[in-house]
Amino acid sequence: MTWLPAWLRAYRPSWLAGDLTAGLIVTVMLIPQSLAYALLAGLPPEVGLYASILPIVAYALLGSSMTLAVGPVAVASLMTASALQPLAAAGSAEYVTLAVQLSLISGVMLLAFGALRLGFLAYFLSHPVIGGFITGSAVLIAVGQLKYIFGVKVAGSDVLETLTGLVKALPQTQPVTLTIGGASLLFLLLARRYLAQVLTRLGVPAKAADLMTKLAPMVAVIASTAVVAMFKLNETAGVSVVGNIPQGLPQLNLSLPGMSTLGQLWLPALLITLIGFVESVSVAQSLALKRQQRIQPNRELLGLGAANVASALSGGYPVTGGFARSVVNFAAGAHTPLAGVISAALMALVIATLTGLFYYLPHAVLAATIIVAVTSLIDLQTLKEAWHYDRADALSLVATALGVVALGVEVGILTGVVLSLGVLVWRSSHPHMAVVGRVPDTEHFRNVARHAVQTVPGLLALRVDESLFFANATVLEDRVEALLSQDATVRRVLLICSAVNQIDTTALGVLTQLERSLAARGIEFMLAEVKGPVMDRLRPTELGQRMQQRVFLSVHEAFEYASQTNSAALRPG
Repeated sequence: MTWLPAWLRAYRPSWLAGDLTAGLIVTVMLIPQSLAYALLAGLPPEVGLYASILPIVAYALLGSSMTLAVGPVAVASLMTASALQPLAAAGSAEYVTLAVQLSLISGVMLLAFGALRLGFLAYFLSHPVIGGFITGSAVLIAVGQLKYIFGVKVAGSDVLETLTGLVKALPQTQPVTLTIGGASLLFLLLARRYLAQVLTRLGVPAKAADLMTKLAPMVAVIASTAVVAMFKLNETAGVSVVGNIPQGLPQLNLSLPGMSTLGQLWLPALLITLIGFVESVSVAQSLALKRQQRIQPNRELLGLGAANVASALSGGYPVTGGFARSVVNFAAGAHTPLAGVISAALMALVIATLTGLFYYLPHAVLAATIIVAVTSLIDLQTLKEAWHYDRADALSLVATALGVVALGVEVGILTGVVLSLGVLVWRSSHPHMAVVGRVPDTEHFRNVARHAVQTVPGLLALRVDESLFFANATVLEDRVEALLSQDATVRRVLLICSAVNQIDTTALGVLTQLERSLAARGIEFMLAEVKGPVMDRLRPTELGQRMQQRVFLSVHEAFEYASQTNSAALRPG
């Protein structure tokens, strides 16, 4: 039985009640979300349901989180639509096939990253870039759903075009559709803001009140569907409804992409892979910490990869861990991924027997569900914190969000990544450097501009707080020369390398030339606190050979050497 996941081998009967409860509650929440997110992705509603069965089971077998709820999510749905709408008509058979293949490519990428133990990719995208991307996506999604609230047809590839088209189409607004959509939107907003408080005042336990608030979308779905069905508003008032959803479990089939399709989908698949993985790991880690559990990023890659391959196998589209569902799953008492397996079983039952109940479900209500869900993703708090702490990060967040809103998902996220990397390179190319001296009566050394310290006459001790590479090596050389020009009495230059983790070939050449130049002027070049791996690489080089007696274990030793040498020079011969 060693092939069984660890959580199943160690399963306790006392956990079953919590897993059953969480599985049931998440299913009630997942049904409207699956339908709504399929609509957002431009897919038939049943595709969202298909993506909510096998992927959950696959993740339960390989993932490392005990409470992450995997399935369709808003951001991945938007990215799917962004990738596929230029290639095929939304909702067409070709479009559905491309969505399935997109999920397969993403799944294979995740599995490959997991096999190569590339879990560190979770830290590749900075928090401001992720925050900016999700904020921009939330705005893009919300604006894109307004046409369903008003019951009009609007075409637009970005927010400005969509809003312009919406204004022009206002005279064609369907009053009944607007009433249903507006009422649902208002109910969901008020429920999210006030329902838990009202229920708590009525005596409902706080935990139960919070869970009931999360299930408000299902209430809106049931109520609106009943009203439309009762009065046949789809026929008498032109209310757009979901219509027939094929009943029965999905057929297992694997559609392999051709080389042409692969060339069109690999980049969107990679972006979905990275964003989905980072989002999932962030959610999983935040929940795991509450129970002193640990998340294994490499296992997460395998679990999410298996989930996406399973989604493709069952006719679904890209999936990842959802924030809201995961929080509900956790709060409802889920102890293990069995809660997800129970949810998948219940979803299978719904698809096999109950899809006819969704015929009269208005598109406007699904749109209201999406709008309320995504507006909570707008991350103004991170922007506020970043603006006060680091303007460069704040600008990366804003640029990413604006890029997504104005230029689209792929361009927006790439803009954020490029800006983040640019900020990193710029900071590395302008390292902090400090002339240091000794704190009196200690072996500690600090910046002469910040502390009252003692220096050794004729010794320039410079600490560089960055690895040395092609972008900053010349900056170091220029700083040394500038300091020498300010003090003609310097006879020794000490470079303190305590923060230097690497010296690349360009930096090595600059240091070698600097040592030669200083020697020609009668100035001794010294190194201190060089890390072992860096010294191992320096030792066989020309610079390492020339400086065999001038590399000191500590700054203290270097200062002692300079002081003693000065004393010897002053002693009568």
